[in-house]
This record gives sequence, structure tokens and C-alpha cells, in this order.
Amino acid sequence: MPPLPPALAVGAQYDSLLQSALTQFFERAALETEAVPSPSSDGRLAIEPTGDPAALSVRWFGTRYTLRVPPSRPFTPHEVRFARAIGAVLSARYRAILSPQLMVEREDLFRGEIEDRYIGAFFDRAPYQFQAGVPAAPDRVALAIEMMRVAALSTYENQPISTGVLLLGTDEDPVGHYPAAERDALHYTGALASIKSFYRLADGLRTVFLVNRAGRLLDIVDINRWAAAAGPAAGLDVPCAQTYGGHARATVAGPHVCVVLNPRREIKVFSDGAQVFSFSHADWRLLDQNSKYALWQSAVGNAALAERVFRTALDLSDARQGALFVVLRRPIESLAQLVAAADRLDMELVGPAAAPGAPSRRDLLHLLAGRTITELDPSVLAALATLDGATVTDADGAMLAVGAILRHPLTSEHAKSDGLAEGARTTAAIAASRFGPVLKVSEDGLITFYDGGRIWDL
Repeated sequence: MPPLPPALAVGAQYDSLLQSALTQFFERAALETEAVPSPSSDGRLAIEPTGDPAALSVRWFGTRYTLRVPPSRPFTPHEVRFARAIGAVLSARYRAILSPQLMVEREDLFRGEIEDRYIGAFFDRAPYQFQAGVPAAPDRVALAIEMMRVAALSTYENQPISTGVLLLGTDEDPVGHYPAAERDALHYTGALASIKSFYRLADGLRTVFLVNRAGRLLDIVDINRWAAAAGPAAGLDVPCAQTYGGHARATVAGPHVCVVLNPRREIKVFSDGAQVFSFSHADWRLLDQNSKYALWQSAVGNAALAERVFRTALDLSDARQGALFVVLRRPIESLAQLVAAADRLDMELVGPAAAPGAPSRRDLLHLLAGRTITELDPSVLAALATLDGATVTDADGAMLAVGAILRHPLTSEHAKSDGLAEGARTTAAIAASRFGPVLKVSEDGLITFYDGGRIWDL
């Protein structure tokens, strides 16, 4: 049997890589294939929207794919952009691998993990476009991620390394007063890691390296101070965990990208005022916080309440503390079905105390009766949310129960039917979502939104 032509063999491999990437990063989508004549069999991959906002058309190597999501949640702009980024990387690698000249010129395309290249191409596809006579642009985001991966495998004085970098979309530091042209600046590359104290200079949480568009290391800055100086102190469109508020704000005023490795060996990528990607448990995730927050905000129907609960959930997720928030749409009808009378803050205390003069847990929690979530200090709300049980409010934010063990008719079989048989908090969240939007925070950091069923994970 004659061997396969090289182009066909490589094409089959890259077609497999494409299918793998689409199924990995678009878990909520179904991938349908159809063999059709395609003009893109030369390695130029085409990913385009269709007349259906819930479907993307993908054509490559004589095969047409349709990536389809439920009509109730069509593809978001970030998802379309990321699908095209995946296509740009795979198409560029395929063309390079079949051209000895391109292989020599663009050997950088094959450095590091291919998933890191997808992330880089999401922010800038220029490094994956070939133009005659135009020098290849490095993928600064993929390079930064590669450095974070190396740092994650190392320790300093027996402690995990954390670090971070703010990749400017400009040649000059918009905050500094020392022009880049006057600096004898090093390039931000893996070679700097050979300097023992390199990672100690920027811990990623408070301080980060500042790198310009050409890849030169300009400065080491306090991320919160830099963000405050770079742009107005307006609020973010999407809430952010307190630890990373400066990182998100630093990317609002310009086309900047911030990449951080935290002490848990997680990599976080920020752009346009929000966290866009997260790498943890050996897996990348496109967070798409803008669209997910919009769904949550719409379901709650109260902007201030939605923002406060979402931000608190992010803070608890960052701290790896579990919580359950329930917003009841019609509490008069549903509260009694969901919360026992002894746990309700809207009912008068009745019955004798457990012992003469001895206060009870209920006495303590009734300090909150008549209060609303939005009037509480964020730190107080976070502390209350970590109590065993759920924090229950109405649509105006009035606190109806704290640390409440919810009533529910769901059995473990019901939870399994939703694909989420993972514990009492999940079962309670599914049950409570019959009556209004629910945010569940798991101790592994995952945030899940339910509203009559699971809507999204973050």
C-alpha cells in the first residue's frame, strides 16, 4: 500500500487537532461534520458565522463542520473570536510545516504548548499571518504564558513562585515619563529567568513587569497605582475579584493584556477590563465573563444586587470558599417552600431560648433582619455567605435567610439527571433555581449559575 502524500498525512493530523480544540474549548457546543468539496484544502481554514447565530461554519480539507450551540444561548463575540484564533494557529502551522523556508523563518510557531498559541492568537493574530517582506511578529502573550509555565514548576526559598506582566499595546509607557527610546531595555524573554532574583521583583499580585509592544522590559510597577494613573477611576463593566481589580482596570484604557501566575499555580489573563482566560488543573478555559454576567444581571433584574452578589462570589472563589446565593422572584409564594420557619429572618422570634439568658444562633442572625445585601459591607457579606447553608434574598436585596439549609424534593437521581451529582450544595442549588436565579460557589473555585437548571459555569 503506497504511503500517504505528506500534505494529506499532515492535513489529517491537523484536522484532528482542529476537532480536538473545538470540542475542548466549546463544551456546550455540538460538532457536526459533513464531507463537501471545499476550496480551503490548501490549509487556509475558514471559520465564519452563519445565518443562524447559534451555529458556526468551519471549512477545511474538504470537510465542513458546523459548531452548534442551543438557540437560547447563541455564540458570543468572544466565542467567535476564539474559534477564529484556533483556526489561525492551526492554519499557520500547517502552511509552515509544508514549506522548508517558512519552517526556518517561523520556527517560533512550534514553541510551547499549542493551547497557549490559541490564547495568544485571540489577542493578536498578526504572528500567524505570513506577508512577504514583513518580519514575523512574536506572539508576546504566548511567550509570557510559556514563562509562567516554567515559573509554576519552580520554587523560590521553598515557596511557590507568583509573577505577572502587563503587555502594553503601545511603544511607550502611558504613565511613565522616561521614553522607551532612551532606555537600554532588555527583551522580556525566558532568558531573564536565569537571574535568581527575577521573579522576586514582580509577585504578580501587587507588582508586575511592564513590557512594550516591541517586547522590551520597561519597568516594574505597582499594578493598582499604574491602573489608577493610566485611566479614569470609573467602575468596571464586569465585576472582578478584589485581588485582581487593578489587573482588570489596567487593561481598560488601552489595548493592553495582563498575564498573572498566582501562588496556586493558576494563570489568569486580563484584557478589556475583565479576566478573559483562566488556566488551572492543567486546562485552559475561555471565561467569557461579559456575556455570563449579562445573563446573571438580566435574571436578577436589580443591577446593584446582581453586581454585589457576583463580586462576592468572585472573591469567595478566589479564596476557595464555598457559598450559595438565592434570589427569589416571588418570595411570598416560594420562601416557605424553600426555607424552614426557624431560619427565616422575616419572622418574629418565638419560643423560649435554649437556656435562661443564653443567646441562640437565631438570635445572632436576627441582627440582619430588615437589612439588604447592598447596604452591607462587602467583607461582612462574604463572611455571612461562608456559613453552612444558603444566603436568600428577594429581588430588592432584602435578606430573608442566612446560613439556611434549603428544603428540596430533589433526590440524588434528580441531581444526576442534570449531570451535576456532586454534593448537597449542588442539589440545593438545582432545587432553589425553580424559584429564582442562584449562584453556587464551589470550594474548587468554580462558580455556577442556575435558573430553572444550569445556565453557565465560570
